[in-house]
Amino acid sequence: MRLRIKQSGLYADVAEADQLAEYRLRQLGTALLGVVAGLAAGVVLDRGIVFMLSMAFLGGFVFAARARGALDRAIEERQQRMRIEIYTINQLLAMRVRVGGGIVQAVQQMVLRGSGAVVDELREAVRLIRNGMAASEAFGRIARNTPEPHCGRTYALLAAAEERGADLGLALLALSEDVREARREAMKRTATKRRAAMLIPTIAILAPVLLLFVAAPLPDIVFGGLR
Repeated sequence: MRLRIKQSGLYADVAEADQLAEYRLRQLGTALLGVVAGLAAGVVLDRGIVFMLSMAFLGGFVFAARARGALDRAIEERQQRMRIEIYTINQLLAMRVRVGGGIVQAVQQMVLRGSGAVVDELREAVRLIRNGMAASEAFGRIARNTPEPHCGRTYALLAAAEERGADLGLALLALSEDVREARREAMKRTATKRRAAMLIPTIAILAPVLLLFVAAPLPDIVFGGLR
């Protein structure tokens, strides 16, 4: 749960050690609000104490589930932002590395001048490096903790290049192309789903009308032949 809270980007102004407690506290407050709402609904409907308690329990459960759902939605939205950002980040890092800069220096320049969810994770890696952690280990840690797989691949590549050496520029450009292809396929799937959703109301309206047109002459055809 600590990892999921960190991946969501929520409670960024709270110390990392206190984020889980802050989430649990807010979830409890939301659940209590649901209990009060359920009790109020039970009192208004006035169907007995058992019904009131059931409504209170249901309200608390629904509101607590909404808090968990809000966390999941925050992670998904952050993943989408990072998927957009990582394409440009890879391009810029490749350009800085190809002109002769080191990996850590390129990341530091990106952190100083950039902003966004991906830059925040790179800033975490720079902080770990400044605190004495090896660069490959720092990049490996953020690769394990990131919610976006494409970002994890970039961080793992940085870790491998820092540890063993590699042609980082070409590899980063290849990762950028993979991100673009993945986004293109995702947009195609979304467009297909939306077109299908647009057809449903049309089919729901026209299908009964067509069935009426087809079925209307059937009684005359069947019974008219008998006469």
